[in-house]
Parts: sequence; structure tokens; C-alpha cells
Amino acid sequence: MKIPGFLSNKNKRAKKPDRNFKSLIPQWKLWHLRVHQLLDCLVIFGSVLLCLLMLPTRLPGMELLGIGPNWLLIWVVAWSVKRSVFEGAVAGIVLGLLQDALTAPNPTHALSLGIVGILTSLIQKQRFIQEDFISIALIVFGMAVIVDTIFAVQLSLMGGSCGEECIRKVEDIWTYYQRVALASAILSSLWAPVVYYPLNHWWQKMKLINN
Repeated sequence: MKIPGFLSNKNKRAKKPDRNFKSLIPQWKLWHLRVHQLLDCLVIFGSVLLCLLMLPTRLPGMELLGIGPNWLLIWVVAWSVKRSVFEGAVAGIVLGLLQDALTAPNPTHALSLGIVGILTSLIQKQRFIQEDFISIALIVFGMAVIVDTIFAVQLSLMGGSCGEECIRKVEDIWTYYQRVALASAILSSLWAPVVYYPLNHWWQKMKLINN
């Protein structure tokens, strides 16, 4: 003979642990998401810091005519290629200001890297170039030429002044930056996959986790 009251109380007791477990799922997901966001911030700041430290470094295979790869330019391209124009511009300006802090604020690198972030985002947005290693290298090559051209234009507008006791002719500026632009573009495009591949792989994983 079954006792309805006894069975109903037993079922209620059995369901309590399930309810407690379900209430912990949203908290666990929120904690898991915050951990990944923290890791993403660490990857972003760590990679930017590494690129800043690599700027003055001249290792074998990383120098051509005394010029090294523009690591911050490569980072801005890797960041902007799959993001909005605003995000690309902000990243370029911030990294340009950081480079100014290491070198000199006048002329500024924020203008050129900000333009690079905008142009890279527009290229991705319009789907002109597929996002593989070859296309990234081509984008970096073109953006390196643009960066050095903007820098030379700024020096020319300053009248060739590079300090209190340093005055250069405009013709000498353009002659010098023609070689600089070519050497920087070649090296930066060759080393672009080294920065782009791990960062792009990480950001794709983060996108899947957040979705």
C-alpha cells in the first residue's frame, strides 16, 4: 500500500540539490567570463609592451640599412583588421602616444598610427582583401609606407627642424625617408605573421567563448 504523502515529501527533498546546482550555473559562467576577460587584457597589454621593447632591438635578421620592423604598426594592423573604425583609430592613437613617450613627441606617431588603424578597419569592412598571412603582409607593407610618408610630411611642415640645434633640408628629409620607408615596409611585412598569428588565434578563441 503506497502512502502519497510520504512519496511526495521524498520527491521534494530530491529536487532541492538540483535547484541549488542550477542557481550556481549563472554565477560560474559569470566568473568564467571575467577570468577570460582578465586574460584578454593581460594578452593585450603584454603584447603591446613586448612590441614597445622590441622597437629599439636589433637582432640578426631584424635589420636592414639600420632600420628594424615597426612592431607597433604590425600590432595596430593585427588589432584593426577585424574591428570597427573607432576601435582601430583609438588603438593607433594610444600606441602612437606610447611610441612618442619612448622617442619624441614632435613630430608625433599618434597621427600616422591612428590613420593606419582607420584604413585597416575600412579595408576589412569592405572585404577588399582576404584575411590570410599574405594579405596581412601586403597591408603591413602599404601601411608602413604610409606611416613613414606622414612622418616625413610632418618634418617637412616643421621646416626640417629636429631639435634646438638641428635643421635639415626638406630635400634631405625626403631622400632619407624614401630608403627608410622601403626598408621598414619590407621588414615589417616579413615579420607581420609573427605578431598577427598568435594574437588573431587568441582573439578568435575569445570571440567564440563570449558568444
